[in-house]
Amino acid sequence: MWTTSLVLLLVTLLFSACSESSSHFFHSDTLNDDAPVKPSKSTVSAKGWDTCSIPCDITVKLLRDEKHSICGQLQQSLLAFGRSTRKLMRDVMEEQQRALEILSAQVAELMTKVQTLSSEVQRSNTEMYTIKPAQSHGRDCSDIRDNLLAVVPKIPSGIYIINPENTESSFEVFCEMDYMGGGWTVMQRRTDGLTDFKRSWGDYSDGFGNLAGEHWLGLKKVFQIVSQKDTRFQLHVALVSKDDITSYASYDDFQLDNETQFFGLHLGRYAGSAGDAFRGYDQDQNQDTAPFSSSDVDNDGCNPSCSFSNRTVESCSALHNQTGWWFNQCGLANLNASPQDTDSSQRASILWETWRQNGVPLDIKAVTMKIRRIPTNN
Repeated sequence: MWTTSLVLLLVTLLFSACSESSSHFFHSDTLNDDAPVKPSKSTVSAKGWDTCSIPCDITVKLLRDEKHSICGQLQQSLLAFGRSTRKLMRDVMEEQQRALEILSAQVAELMTKVQTLSSEVQRSNTEMYTIKPAQSHGRDCSDIRDNLLAVVPKIPSGIYIINPENTESSFEVFCEMDYMGGGWTVMQRRTDGLTDFKRSWGDYSDGFGNLAGEHWLGLKKVFQIVSQKDTRFQLHVALVSKDDITSYASYDDFQLDNETQFFGLHLGRYAGSAGDAFRGYDQDQNQDTAPFSSSDVDNDGCNPSCSFSNRTVESCSALHNQTGWWFNQCGLANLNASPQDTDSSQRASILWETWRQNGVPLDIKAVTMKIRRIPTNN
């Protein structure tokens, strides 16, 4: 502030001195170029203040020195400002980098927690019923129910170990004990679409999936169950549509041929509300007595191809996205059907085409196939 005031004072004095000197120089009656000019000693301002007249050359020198001083100070200020600005920007970038590293560490930690939680949820789904399989209580779930009813009032659904009669093998099955009287051995379940049913003959023969969730028990195991002496089994198909409508189809007799005959299907009388899709509407659609087919074992009766709906089909399994079923040119039922990966024009989901609403087949989101002993007339 004092520098600015000094500059203004010097400028004022300069103009005052220069004005007086000019007036004296131009209006003097004895003007002489060679005569020295004597500066006046003092003047009185209009307000009565005493001021000193400073020669112009001294004033210019003072102004020049002051200008150089101001420029130097300004340059130093600019340099200091530039250094502080660069330091500030560097500090901000370093702070952002530290914040980014902290955020990355938090994201990595969160991902680890999500993976851990996902594993725990999956394990929880696996253990949602019986955490540890019970020891074998019978030949099948119906036999387990009959044996346990004498000692416990309510038998829980869950995973049990069975040992079918006249076999040396024991294996785990899921028993439904709270559905229509219980005693049901689940041979197939579809609920969430997480299990891939695009499988080869070996998988359909041995079984796959999670017994507490989606699974296919396996044709060998089902054959051992239904082939026990002095037994007869019924098949029950429970369906749930995408609109949560329920329906069922039941057969009072269910049998399978052995593996050398490709586990051919044999069904008894139908009852239910979903229609008899296994037999269809005419003999060409009848899947009863059909052998099982898969993507690598073709028993579907299309030799060399089948024609329906203005289409030519060489493999029913290929038509149904490489899934396995009791196909017969190709039929109206495939509870193992899988959504197509690319070709939306092909059949796309679980099929039971006799279950209709207003003449249109319902979209099925869940299905369970289960078998249970029924009394024999011996």
